[in-house]
Amino acid sequence: MTLVSHAPISIGGIPLEWRLSVSVHELAAEIVARLVEELPVYATLPAEQLHGDVTGVVVRGIRGFAQVLRTGKLPDAAQLELMHRSAARRAEERVPLDAVVGAYFLGAHECLDRMMADARPEDLADVLAAQRLLLRYLQVVAGSVFAGYIQESRAVLGEEQSARQTLLSALLDGAPAQQAAERAGMRLPACYWVVSIAAAQHPDERTPGVDAAIAARRKVRRIRAELERQVPDTVLTALSPDGGVALVPVAVGTEELTAADWNRLAGLVRHVARASGAELTAAAVAAGPEEVAEAARLAAQVRQVAHDCGRGPGLYRLDDVLMEYQLALPSPARDHLAALLGPLAGRTDLLETLRTYLATGLDRRRTAERLHIHPNTVDYRLRRTTALTGLSATHGPDLPRIQAALAAYGSRPAGHPGGPGEGRGTAIMGA
Repeated sequence: MTLVSHAPISIGGIPLEWRLSVSVHELAAEIVARLVEELPVYATLPAEQLHGDVTGVVVRGIRGFAQVLRTGKLPDAAQLELMHRSAARRAEERVPLDAVVGAYFLGAHECLDRMMADARPEDLADVLAAQRLLLRYLQVVAGSVFAGYIQESRAVLGEEQSARQTLLSALLDGAPAQQAAERAGMRLPACYWVVSIAAAQHPDERTPGVDAAIAARRKVRRIRAELERQVPDTVLTALSPDGGVALVPVAVGTEELTAADWNRLAGLVRHVARASGAELTAAAVAAGPEEVAEAARLAAQVRQVAHDCGRGPGLYRLDDVLMEYQLALPSPARDHLAALLGPLAGRTDLLETLRTYLATGLDRRRTAERLHIHPNTVDYRLRRTTALTGLSATHGPDLPRIQAALAAYGSRPAGHPGGPGEGRGTAIMGA
């Protein structure tokens, strides 16, 4: 598209395109020097790349603008394609987008200084015409640069995510993971915290008029983003709106972990819960890369036992639920304990109220808030539970038996006599 007539734009009687063309290599060297000085990422590039590819891009940019000044026409599709490809290479090299775009504006500023060095008041019309051309030139060039960079970034990100998911799958399947780690550009750590996560609903997921699916996806994104922000190394995750699994890398082996390491992990879970806006119940097991598969199964079991027996949100380990975990293992005692809650079969409202009442420290108002019901409804459900089972959550001596029965009840297989078997299972996805 032609923007101005072919009449030359001059300063001091000298055409601007000539000022650029005769000094293109000198000007390019000055621009590259300023890139290194003002945009730190360029200082980290190899000298061969700076004096080769990067300088070549700068030279093409100067000549391209000189042509715009000479003809009044913006770059054509072929010229823009070169800039598109150059931006894609920068994306592949992980040069930040702000530095790539900033380089074009820095170069434009340097060209403007060179062209206007001898400008006088009588040159005002030409100065304004040149500036308008430069702004339009930058507009179309920036669009091509953004498009090339983003397109390549998405491709690279897709490849990275695919490689990381392959590594995660290998670890969770108990398969050799070294090659998968190398393909993902990662080194296997000394061990992982294998964290099984159950995520409660975000308030937006329950708000009338709000798209619950969008709110759920936002919650998942926040969980991932906070893990990435809080952990310096790559955390491998498989998450759904209900929860999932996260492998948090640790620099030392399992035998070197201390209480301080556990406390840091517990703090991480709290940070993630606050950032996501949803309560998280999680369990963690430390394991070397070759032990991740078994650790994931155990973490999921521990997390589910903690939920089943009425523990509140937070991070748990096997030591926190040793008795309940043992009671959840198949045995005649487990069957008898589960049978205590058999009369509640099909009454998920009563079971969840009972668990939540225990998880809130026997606080009926907090239970009501968490379940979004009236406190009187909590009282009614607890009375109904007592009438059906003979066990009272408000009667201290019954509490240990209720907690044990909940742990056993949640572990029962579906359809087993004496309990509905809500299906504790060993799945690592979901709650």
